[in-house]
Amino acid sequence: MNILSASGLSKSFTERILFENLTLGVSLGEKIALVGINGSGKSTLLTVLAGAARPDTGEVSLRKGTKMAYLSQNPEFEDHLTVWQAIFESETPILQTIRAYQKSMAEPEKYQDQIPDILEKMDTLQAWDYENKVEQVLSKLSITDYEQKVNSLSGGQKKRIALAKMLLEEADLFIMDEPTNHLDLSAIEWLENYLSSSQKSVILVTHDRYFLDSVCNVIFELENGNIYRYTGKYGDFLEKKAERQEQMNTEIDKAQNLMRKELEWIRRQPKARGTKAKYRVENFDKIKEKASQSTKTEELLLSTGFRRQGKKIMEIEKISKSFGEKVLFKDFSYVFQRYDRIGIVGKNGVGKSTFLQMLTGTLPPDSGVIDKGQNTVFGYYTQQELIVKEDKRMIELVKEVAEVIKMDSGEVITASQLLTHFQFSPKVQYTPVSKLSGGEKRRLQLLMVLMKNPNFLVLDEPTNDLDILTLNILEDFLINYSGCLLLVSHDRYFMDRVTDHLFVFEGNGEIRDFGGNYSDYKEMQALENETPKIKEAPAPKIAEPAKINKASFKEKEEYKRLEQEIEGLEKQKAKVLEKLNQGIGKTEELIAWSKSIGEFDKEISKKTDRWLELSEIL
Repeated sequence: MNILSASGLSKSFTERILFENLTLGVSLGEKIALVGINGSGKSTLLTVLAGAARPDTGEVSLRKGTKMAYLSQNPEFEDHLTVWQAIFESETPILQTIRAYQKSMAEPEKYQDQIPDILEKMDTLQAWDYENKVEQVLSKLSITDYEQKVNSLSGGQKKRIALAKMLLEEADLFIMDEPTNHLDLSAIEWLENYLSSSQKSVILVTHDRYFLDSVCNVIFELENGNIYRYTGKYGDFLEKKAERQEQMNTEIDKAQNLMRKELEWIRRQPKARGTKAKYRVENFDKIKEKASQSTKTEELLLSTGFRRQGKKIMEIEKISKSFGEKVLFKDFSYVFQRYDRIGIVGKNGVGKSTFLQMLTGTLPPDSGVIDKGQNTVFGYYTQQELIVKEDKRMIELVKEVAEVIKMDSGEVITASQLLTHFQFSPKVQYTPVSKLSGGEKRRLQLLMVLMKNPNFLVLDEPTNDLDILTLNILEDFLINYSGCLLLVSHDRYFMDRVTDHLFVFEGNGEIRDFGGNYSDYKEMQALENETPKIKEAPAPKIAEPAKINKASFKEKEEYKRLEQEIEGLEKQKAKVLEKLNQGIGKTEELIAWSKSIGEFDKEISKKTDRWLELSEIL
């Protein structure tokens, strides 16, 4: 049974049609992820479903008695409100009592005369359970100062307040646009568990594939103005989408063949006879529309590195940074090596972005030395929005940075090629920036960083506002990127794919140097939590888990390559053995084949030994 139904929905902006004649439904308890490329209309569709925007055509209906709560991508509040007022716009008696209870517990001496009456009210209104829920939600989202004015908060803080407000509403259906943006990893994991264990219905847009897989059981894909429904997890979606595209490509091929025949027929007809087969001409237009569709994307292999690095990349020695009494990090040292692929994780406010600003020279350390190699060239992607003249076209902006990128191999990649690779087709590359969606602007900003031809990429939350398809492309790009990589991200799937080393900001000025990806780190944390801590006399220091001999990115790639090479050698050996067993061939050929069998065995043994060595590390 649908608790939300939509039929005949259409929406366009000026000449751009986002979607047309969409019909969909959300059932009780169903958890739906809405996916599609940036600019396809995902956020607009959510606003229409939530009643925050009107469709051009069609209608949305909510089942009687169903309460809905909506989290927008960029929530806004009245500036004069406090955090508490913004979360609880209507001060009900139960909320007033809970607020009074919290104040009295914070300053018991001041409110000691009122505490008995407040506790009695808490009992009378049965507010204890709700108060526990409020405390849990606010603390998990790092909301602690309830009296702070909303107008003093950052965009990320406002998003967390809006999320808390939504979760605390007694709604049956949550509509959420990028709920994990601006949350740290621990908050994302808490929200993931909260939603997956809840009986509420959910429809959300997210780029976090671990979050999507854990929470959602249905996927809606918005593509070329149409919507497609898939049941299952993200892996099921990819498999079923590939099947759909293959079927569609077959239909397109048939339509193209038919179009050529129909076009030939139309050209042969005298003008005077044109009206005799009007239906056939009209049918031709439908065939032409089908034949002009395409599900194929242009492939651009970026398998070589950018600008060459020198022997010295960057060395940092005992750097420290504080703001007032808050120590972000203290006496941290590290020597960057070629092919380093480091992820930075930690709670919000522990100094991750500040650390990147210091390394790239935009902010000085309080103490310590940052020594950058002479040939090191940064490509720095920040969380700040792209600010350019709105009438500028995207191809012009990218070309202002560089017309082409010259790879180590001598291959040249043009600005237009890179734009196409990142899902900006040639026909839209001359679109003014003012016409782009928020996600498209972020994608353009990323491209402008890449066009600088850096050999050290520093990325601060590059996954925010990017669609899943673009993330897959960016991941493949970074996997093949041969320079150094340093990134802050709350996307665990993304981190696992592109990094093999972590700087863990643990708070109180401590940075932990951990050799492994995020999943490795979580496994280690789980083991540490299970191991009982026994107090005993001081013992010699044991190497931290970060020092365990973890496989580097290069070793992981070698491991995969060896599997393929061993398999290939085995096949070659089998073919030679087959020739020998047949006994056909000249004497010299038989001798050569026999000799090659020994060479194959020797090479297979050598590669197998190395494969086993790497498998131990992995």
